[in-house]
Amino acid sequence: MTVDEPASPGPRAFADLPGLPGKPPFKDEAARSDGPPLPDGPALTDGPALPDGPALPDRLALTDEPALGDDRAGAGRRRLPRFYGSDAALAAVVAVLLAGGTLVPGAPSGPAQLGVVGYLLLVGGSFALAARRAAPVTALVVSGACMLAYALLVQPETATAFPLLLTVFSAATVGRRVWAASVSAAYLAGVLLEQLSDLGARTPRDVVDRVGLLVGWFVAANVAGVVTRQRRAYLRQAEQRAVEAERTREEVALRRAGEERLRIARELHDSLTHSISIIKVQAGVAVHLARKRGDDVPPALLAIQDASADAMRELRATLEVLREPGPDDAPGAARADRIGELVDRARSAGVPATLAISGMPRALPPEVDLTAYRIVQEALTNVARHAGPASASVYVRYLPDALVVLVEDDGRGAETQERGTDEPSGTGTEIGPEAVRVGVGLTGMRERVSGLGGRLRTGPGADGGFTVHAELPLPVTEGAA
Repeated sequence: MTVDEPASPGPRAFADLPGLPGKPPFKDEAARSDGPPLPDGPALTDGPALPDGPALPDRLALTDEPALGDDRAGAGRRRLPRFYGSDAALAAVVAVLLAGGTLVPGAPSGPAQLGVVGYLLLVGGSFALAARRAAPVTALVVSGACMLAYALLVQPETATAFPLLLTVFSAATVGRRVWAASVSAAYLAGVLLEQLSDLGARTPRDVVDRVGLLVGWFVAANVAGVVTRQRRAYLRQAEQRAVEAERTREEVALRRAGEERLRIARELHDSLTHSISIIKVQAGVAVHLARKRGDDVPPALLAIQDASADAMRELRATLEVLREPGPDDAPGAARADRIGELVDRARSAGVPATLAISGMPRALPPEVDLTAYRIVQEALTNVARHAGPASASVYVRYLPDALVVLVEDDGRGAETQERGTDEPSGTGTEIGPEAVRVGVGLTGMRERVSGLGGRLRTGPGADGGFTVHAELPLPVTEGAA
């Protein structure tokens, strides 16, 4: 099916345009269809590496990975453990309290019982707390070894197990539950053996009371560590969900606003553009007939002609604002002289494509630049997406009063492509750095071309495949005349 759009006064028929298929090739002009293949476009390269930003606090971390310096850090990213001043202060306070407590009169174990080794074990087990967050497993093992040795060599006391309880809790909070439970079990087993080895000096009730109290404390430390870890993970996930929900709300609001702008633009295009075009054409015909008869043209008629032309320009500008063009629609981003990049991208997508340019390339009005670029982009996208194994040919011809764009392929034909152009953008292969959000398919082409007062023809080619013809009017300049 072939669709012909209303033409502006005096359109040039496509069949009569030199250089198009079916006519002699372009002569004495820069036709490139038979030349060597176009060079590939500039390769995409990785940009400069972004500098490392500041570390996220624990509550913003998205995973349950251990802190820096944990024993699970990858071999390729070994870093020195980060020691916390608060942990070092805590270790010093605990060491002073435990060692100083033995000097108090009436203490269960005094300097005579402890000796140098006993004090070293107390201080060593306490100072392991300085690394409880920087290296939790190391702190756990050191503290467990010191406290177990103290229990076996001196005597097990609930107070001296405090450093080990803290390291067990810290290890459990970073996911080292097996280590925490294993060290706890080893310490309790050692205490139980020490108590059972001297039943003559104590009653079974004393053994049960002492060991049972320690078991309760260690179970509580392990459970508290696991619960703390799960709570932190829950808070992180809740914060992440809140951020995602806010981002989703913003995206939905932006999408709905864009859809509403597009709906308004289409309504304006379908109603006002048609009416103003009729007024403009009829006024132009009336002026032409009056001048042909040699009559004076009424000033009111000339005013109507000028006002309708101004109204069309203002309406097109309003439609462009409502369509909310993306960053790639900015001036200079999508231009007719970059059509070669689209052809290169089509080749990289597996579509054999050629480009032929004739006439004298020159600077074009921004709206013509953008429309020509989008027509070629959409046509090549349809070839890659719907035409099957096919090749495409792109012809661009600069005329004094028009820019002619022709894209044809030898694929499956009109039915598939006309149906396919109504599919949502973003499915299949798309030619160009972005998805065409506004003006998808043939409808978008017609809107763009008719908004410029040009002509568009789409339909099956003479030898199969699909053809897109567009003629975009240009202001006549002295150099082009």
